[in-house]
Amino acid sequence: MSLSTKILRKIVRNEAMASDPPEIYGWRVYLLACSACFGAMSFGWDSSVIGGVIVLDPFIKDFGLGDPKSPASANLAANIVSTLQAGCFAGALVASPLTDRFGRKWCLIGVSLVIIIGVIMQAAAGGNLGPMYAGRFIAGLGVGAASTINPIYVSENAPRAIRGLLTGLYQLFIVTGGMIAFWINYSVSIHFPSKAIMYIFPLAIQALPALLLCLSMLLCQESPRWLARRDRWDETKAVLSRIRNLPLTHEYIQEEFQEIRDQLEHERRLIGDATFWNLQREMWTIPGNRRRVLISIVLMICQQMTGTNAINTYAPTIFKNLGLTGTSTSLFSTGIYGIVKVTSCICFLLFMADSLGRRRSLLWTSIAQGFAMFYIGLYVRIAPPKPGQEVPPAGYVALVSIFLFAAFFQFGWGPACWIYASEIPAARLRSLNVSYAAATQWLFNFVVARCVPVMLVTVGSDGYGTYLIFGSFCFSMFFFVWFFVPETKGISLEHMDKLFGVSDSSSEKPITTEEETREKEKDKEVPRARETEVA
Repeated sequence: MSLSTKILRKIVRNEAMASDPPEIYGWRVYLLACSACFGAMSFGWDSSVIGGVIVLDPFIKDFGLGDPKSPASANLAANIVSTLQAGCFAGALVASPLTDRFGRKWCLIGVSLVIIIGVIMQAAAGGNLGPMYAGRFIAGLGVGAASTINPIYVSENAPRAIRGLLTGLYQLFIVTGGMIAFWINYSVSIHFPSKAIMYIFPLAIQALPALLLCLSMLLCQESPRWLARRDRWDETKAVLSRIRNLPLTHEYIQEEFQEIRDQLEHERRLIGDATFWNLQREMWTIPGNRRRVLISIVLMICQQMTGTNAINTYAPTIFKNLGLTGTSTSLFSTGIYGIVKVTSCICFLLFMADSLGRRRSLLWTSIAQGFAMFYIGLYVRIAPPKPGQEVPPAGYVALVSIFLFAAFFQFGWGPACWIYASEIPAARLRSLNVSYAAATQWLFNFVVARCVPVMLVTVGSDGYGTYLIFGSFCFSMFFFVWFFVPETKGISLEHMDKLFGVSDSSSEKPITTEEETREKEKDKEVPRARETEVA
């Protein structure tokens, strides 16, 4: 057993980690996950860079943004920012049929090229709004499609014991891309001359993660579960053997291959051929499948209504509203914010995703995020920062609350939603389920990106109501998770049907928790006791 596997077993504590062979945690599966997650880095990079670019003086001058405090300027900035999210929404919906037809690997390579084209158009806009809008929309098509395909590809290749960790790398690459974008914005604000190059460089460098995605995916294998859906069984087994680092004849490979085969045959018996309308009927008419897609959709709505992307995108503006002065100072604070997000996400993936689990992580962070947002809102309402004066102690606590909010989000609602949405669907509904979840995420991301600049100007003095609204949503999410979201850590993809009560015979029972099992045993003992008394 290698040293890395020993460390992994100390960190990740679930039944699958204890029972599965250590060879499956080799370098190939990590390299594969990281290669695909460059698509997530494009997501974070493209979403975060624009918030710093729109406050740079040359950009404001060339694109005619004007006074940032005026509603007209806020609307124009919102249009520039939110065009990316509009493209992402469309890209996420288109991705499902494309990835089912052409495979996960080649679709990721294709969307990387689309992103590069969009980035080139943004960098070459030269103060013209038309090319800027078009470039951000085209880049959004690629980023949105990648947001659907990336979690599917990783979850279909990951060993079940560390599926949460590997799928959660998606979120880690998002926040890493955002952090790099924040620091690039800060660097150009202090080192570049106050000319067009100051904003052209950060817009152009957005293409780097897309380029890395294209090159790295050329070296990766296709998803074994997609190959199985295309009845390419020999290739399926060969890919499984390679990424699990085990021979074809090994018992673990034979067992996983048989599970994939049995699951696929079960689904085909259940609803027939995988035509679009058959898949829709299977998703919405079978209660267990309908429950899964609705949970995925609502989780993504909740994720955006925490307000996280409002802070990601408009962090420099928000830090100025809390009393920090100067463009460079607010951009520097945004860079620190990015570091906090990356560090928190790493801690979640190592110590919580597959040990504490998805459900508990979502529950406690709902409350923690709500308190952080409410403090910021009440501070802005009761003791708002005044121009020309130093930030009071309560203001520094508000700034710390922004960083705490970022940490809480990465401990739960950031990575856990993507992990959950990609692991709970049935095999042939996975791309459709993740497509709906990703499209929902981008739709509400668009709503938040479009509304927040105006809300910060119009919803209460200094926009204090914005934070109270997001905080209220955070508290309400606790109850949704408590009543509707079951735990999935350590459960293989092929056993999710049983967890959600989907079976084709009465002999198949849903997976139950230990408490439910004990209750059933008690219920059985009561009639037996009565029969004894009668006798």
